[in-house]
Amino acid sequence: MFKSGFVAIVGKPNVGKSTLLNTLAGQKIAIVSNKPQTTRTAIKGIINREDAQIIFTDTPGIHKPKNKLGEKMAETIDEAITDVDLILYLIEGTDKGIGLANEFILKKIIEQKSKAILVINKVDLVKKESLLELIKAYSERYEFEAIIPISALNNDGVDTLLEKIVEVLPEGPAYYDTEEWTDQTERQIVAETIREKALKSLDDEVPHGIAVEIMSMKKRENKELYDIEATIYCEKRSHKGIVIGKDGSMLKKIGEHAREDIEEMLDCKVNLQLWVKVKEDWRDNESKLNQVFH
Repeated sequence: MFKSGFVAIVGKPNVGKSTLLNTLAGQKIAIVSNKPQTTRTAIKGIINREDAQIIFTDTPGIHKPKNKLGEKMAETIDEAITDVDLILYLIEGTDKGIGLANEFILKKIIEQKSKAILVINKVDLVKKESLLELIKAYSERYEFEAIIPISALNNDGVDTLLEKIVEVLPEGPAYYDTEEWTDQTERQIVAETIREKALKSLDDEVPHGIAVEIMSMKKRENKELYDIEATIYCEKRSHKGIVIGKDGSMLKKIGEHAREDIEEMLDCKVNLQLWVKVKEDWRDNESKLNQVFH
């Protein structure tokens, strides 16, 4: 019996959705940062087993939109949880009750009568008593297929979760070639890797106003080196100076860290050239958003 299906990972911002996707997949698919709203698009990760193919979608954290970028992210979430076979609803073990953001997500699941597994993340940070209270609060509201405590960062409970997912999924064919592991192109992964390194290196004010566009990505004829040119867009001139840093030190740091990950992903040496440009209010610019959500 071969199982297959589409599984959406949903939750409020910064709850660990991308970390869970990467842990389930056994390799890096989605960028990870300790800043909210790191994920902007619905990223697919594909797990191929002898008995199943699972297509996971990592969605942006659900929040109230503040600009067109936020509206696009909200649309992405709605599309991602429609017509899926299963929803992984990720919450934190440290939550005190359900809360407004989680209530909003829970209502979406209830409205759609979706098959869902409640995944309680970061359980290594809480006592058993408070965990039981959280389980009781959610189980009284909806009949989940299962409620599974995990620590995505420590890979605790993830195997149990994966087995339960396969159990719940319907019989079906492999929708993707069994060699594929994501629907993202190499250019998209490279752009997101650069953005991840910028998110991790910069202060809180700057990252949300950052986008990365790959201008050129070519493999040399000897096939031993990729030449990649990328532009980091920021919204303010003051931000441009921060991204570049004194004597270019910050941009160099971002580039070095990004290049290491890109070389590992491409299995090839990389010559990475980065530029920084100001694009005021790009988060409300339709054409620039279309490049982010390509």
